[in-house]
Amino acid sequence: MKRREFLQKSALMVAGAAALASGAATVSHADQWSGKLKALDAHQAETLLKMAQQLFPHDRLDESYYVTVVHDLDDEAATTPATAKLIAAGVANLDGKMDTKFVSLPPDKQVIALKKIQDTPFFEKVRGTELVSLYNNHSVWEIIGYQGASYRFGGYLHHGFNDLDWLPNPPESASPKPT
Repeated sequence: MKRREFLQKSALMVAGAAALASGAATVSHADQWSGKLKALDAHQAETLLKMAQQLFPHDRLDESYYVTVVHDLDDEAATTPATAKLIAAGVANLDGKMDTKFVSLPPDKQVIALKKIQDTPFFEKVRGTELVSLYNNHSVWEIIGYQGASYRFGGYLHHGFNDLDWLPNPPESASPKPT
């Protein structure tokens, strides 16, 4: 290896490590991660990703947590033909609700399109899977500030009941006086 080649590769490795350490390296397009999917195509995966981000938006969560939701849906679609059919039909239906495909819509129009399908089995399937995939992830708990179950500490009355630091204190009139 020549000196110049060594310096170039070293610089790339340092930049990559810095991006990973800072959290700046996130998944940016479905085609970068959709190659690992078993049952879904890239368009279905990207649609499900955008849908998941709209259903349970969190500013502090990067795209990789929502990609997990898509992978969970893909795993089920690979083993259950009815789920694969439901997702394919649901994505096609969602794409047909507006003038353009769902992934091309601005966020406010995506919400409108999702409201149009909120009573469908497809919507419920994605929502239900996301509830488990996203909120059963301990990494997500750390990011959003959830401390986990409190039963081992004697319940929430003695652990976490008054730990709100993101809301202002309520007025005295809002709390009943003890008898």
